[in-house]
Amino acid sequence: NGLKFSLQLLEYFVEEYFDQNPISQIGLIVTKSKRAEKMTDLSGNSKKHITALKKAVDMNCSGEPSLYNSLNLAMQTLKHMPGHTSREVLVVFSSLTTCDPGNIYDLIKCLKAVKIRVSVIGLSAEVRVCTVLAQETGGTYHVILDESHYKELLMHHVIPPPASSNSECSLIRMGFPQRTVASLCDQDAKPSFDMTQLENNSEPGLTLGGYFCPQCRAKYGELPVECKVCGLTLVCAPQLARSYHHLFPLDDFQEVPLEEYQGERYCQGCQAEIKDQNVYICKVCQNVFCVDCDLFVHDSLHCCPGCIHEHPAPMSM
Repeated sequence: NGLKFSLQLLEYFVEEYFDQNPISQIGLIVTKSKRAEKMTDLSGNSKKHITALKKAVDMNCSGEPSLYNSLNLAMQTLKHMPGHTSREVLVVFSSLTTCDPGNIYDLIKCLKAVKIRVSVIGLSAEVRVCTVLAQETGGTYHVILDESHYKELLMHHVIPPPASSNSECSLIRMGFPQRTVASLCDQDAKPSFDMTQLENNSEPGLTLGGYFCPQCRAKYGELPVECKVCGLTLVCAPQLARSYHHLFPLDDFQEVPLEEYQGERYCQGCQAEIKDQNVYICKVCQNVFCVDCDLFVHDSLHCCPGCIHEHPAPMSM
């Protein structure tokens, strides 16, 4: 069943997306019978989206889709987002037709004007309007070849595009609560409700410990989350750093043949002698790295060890 397989892949996509973009938000829209409706509103709660996708297995896919209504609904939601955000739409489209109440090419111009980037993954064959949509808004359009290619295309959209130099900048208030651990034998410990459980309409229970908002002391079981009481965004430092690495990626190191390099042939990362055909030089600190350390720095570390060594972070007293 194509629907069931797509929903399973989308569940995996949501999990991977929030793993790499913990302070981002997703909203789900479904189109059928010439209409478009929201499955979930914009939210950073991955469990909420996964639950909605699991329930969609029994959904009856009938009638023609409406690409116009879907994109218009997404635009009405995203156009009010702050200027520093990345406004993106990913369309998973299996139909060869679309039933639209208006001129979709006029809508594409509106999407481009409000800087919404639309990418499309086609499940059947290439459709002309999807090609124009992706080209005009700066997105991508691919048609799947098989199941593994389908998953590969979805995972391509997990990593966000780098922040553009002309994007707006604004200060955002954030709280960094530390997890409080308490036990039943602690006389000062007071059980309290988790605000996330209350929001999800799940059976609330009094629990000990959790993340307490530094501004209003509301309790949450996991981060990141927007405080339901005072509106403060609550995150932990590693989550913020993970999002930063994608928005401002480390520049590629300069590749130089080993015989042309005149300096010391020891890797700044692993301190081993470089015996590869090429050395990789940081354009900022001019330190050299072997191919393995170059891959590790760009794929996992996301910062140059040589630059950190020369410009260490100030020590807090």
